[in-house]
Amino acid sequence: MNTFSRVTLLVLISNVLQAHAGLPTLPPIPAVPPALPVDSVPLGDSKTATEVKLGIPITPGPFQPTWESIEKNYPGTPAWLREAKFGIWVHFGPQAAGKSGDWYARRLYKPGTPAYKNHLKDYGHPSQSGYKEVLRDWNPVQLDPAKLTALYKEAGARFLIVQGVHHDNFDLWDSRYQPWNSVRLGPKRDLVGEWARAAKAAGIRYGVAFHHEYSWWWWQTAFGSDTQGEYAGVPYDGQLSLADGVGKWWQGLDPRLLYNVDLREYQGVSKAASSPWNPPPDGLFSRHLDYAKWYATRWALRMMDVVDRYDPDFIYTDGTGPQPFSGDHTGTGFKADATQTVIADFYNHALKTRGKIDTFSIIKFRPNTNGTVNTEEGTIPRDIKTDQAWIAETPVGDWYYQPGFTYDSGAVIRYLLEEVARDGNVAICVSPLPDGSLDEGSTRMLQEVGNWLRLNGQGIYGSQAWVRLGEGDNESEGKNDKLRTLPGHALGKKQAEFAFGPHDFRFTKGKDGSLYAYSMAVPAAGAEIKIRSLGSAENLLGKPVKSVSLLGHQGAPLKWKQQADALVITAPSAMPYATAVAFKID
Repeated sequence: MNTFSRVTLLVLISNVLQAHAGLPTLPPIPAVPPALPVDSVPLGDSKTATEVKLGIPITPGPFQPTWESIEKNYPGTPAWLREAKFGIWVHFGPQAAGKSGDWYARRLYKPGTPAYKNHLKDYGHPSQSGYKEVLRDWNPVQLDPAKLTALYKEAGARFLIVQGVHHDNFDLWDSRYQPWNSVRLGPKRDLVGEWARAAKAAGIRYGVAFHHEYSWWWWQTAFGSDTQGEYAGVPYDGQLSLADGVGKWWQGLDPRLLYNVDLREYQGVSKAASSPWNPPPDGLFSRHLDYAKWYATRWALRMMDVVDRYDPDFIYTDGTGPQPFSGDHTGTGFKADATQTVIADFYNHALKTRGKIDTFSIIKFRPNTNGTVNTEEGTIPRDIKTDQAWIAETPVGDWYYQPGFTYDSGAVIRYLLEEVARDGNVAICVSPLPDGSLDEGSTRMLQEVGNWLRLNGQGIYGSQAWVRLGEGDNESEGKNDKLRTLPGHALGKKQAEFAFGPHDFRFTKGKDGSLYAYSMAVPAAGAEIKIRSLGSAENLLGKPVKSVSLLGHQGAPLKWKQQADALVITAPSAMPYATAVAFKID
């Protein structure tokens, strides 16, 4: 080895050691009691249980692992989130291989589902070849984070949410605490690292999302078996042990670190596993408390590992409760301070590496807490929502690819307008194909969204809700409860074909102080447009209208007049617009 090589190697070793200097070693998985009959054990009472303090060492700093300390020391959600407004949800991992939409890993163990049928065709029966074989074979050779990030930025995105680990429990980085990861298996690539470098090079913000909190009950399908047919009663591969791997390709990889352990003895767990989504009832896995503490500790350390390696601008935890490991909602199983530990470490880390806290933590459905940002998954709030920072998130089609998605830029744009008018931010998932590429329809859609934002983005980026979110044909006496609203959930044919009328508007207040009235349907050329919220009698602007312009219009100034009951605008004689248009009003 020459001198240069030795120096290079020493630098690399030094960097690795520094990156992990503060992270502890996780002890081996503790002993687990033999499984009892399905549904034979009641869950423990989480409401009366004391929250367990995990005692994980964190980055030194003012933040301690308590909500009181986090709320006291957090300086507030950074301004860059409001400025960014629009982002792309990079919801991509090995479950894309199933070509069956979301939750392929869980549903491949459920006979009759598209995931089960696709798995039989592509891999064989899950008692012989299960999800671990998907992880072995998955290789998204066309995935190019730098190229995709450039496309997302061209589409107007100012931030990325990058999947770090989904419910399948497979880490998409060189994980210190999970040997089932994308560097050791499948593509043998540090995918989170590639996305982090691409985002930083492109100058856009990025965060990493973690969905592994409730993997332990989500994965219980892997412990079952077919109830009929050739393989009736033959256990799926979730039942395998470390010893079963001797002489096989997965030798040395403990299946329990992927599938977790059989918890179907607890009442409601098996039923929840066979349901389309529902978690088990609230409660604690009271016969598995040592394992639960180890599980929660490992959950936290994996997140801290990513923070230490990649210094993301935000972190994201999935769920339906007020915090992971609360013992209720998706926090079923254990009650601990894992979430507070991760967030305190994250903010102390930001102070250490950045000298300031311009980061935030997303916790789905957590009530207003200084230090966290909420989400609205697939939903559109009824009214303006300003009590806390929030990000609306939804996929085009589904959270993982399957054939037959409807790609419509108008649906994305109108969803963006619905959420921004309510003071939200937006993250859209555009699911890559299993090989990591985007198909022609999704690429075209993103390009059209980018073209629209370049024309109309001055009322989006940095904007905030106005005093009224909108008005429309179905509105009654100026109230918002009759607004025609885009259907919620995944964007598809229903949203693409939803027809707004010429009087449907959404309002934003731009960072330039102007009011932007977005017509949800393109007015006809020469049409008379009435905006009732801007009548002089209502005086919602607090002053008379002085000017009105149409973004993108290059011809003669618009004809308009402010009457007592409405602002009346005459559309230009040519309206060459494909979707919603914006009137700038001062």
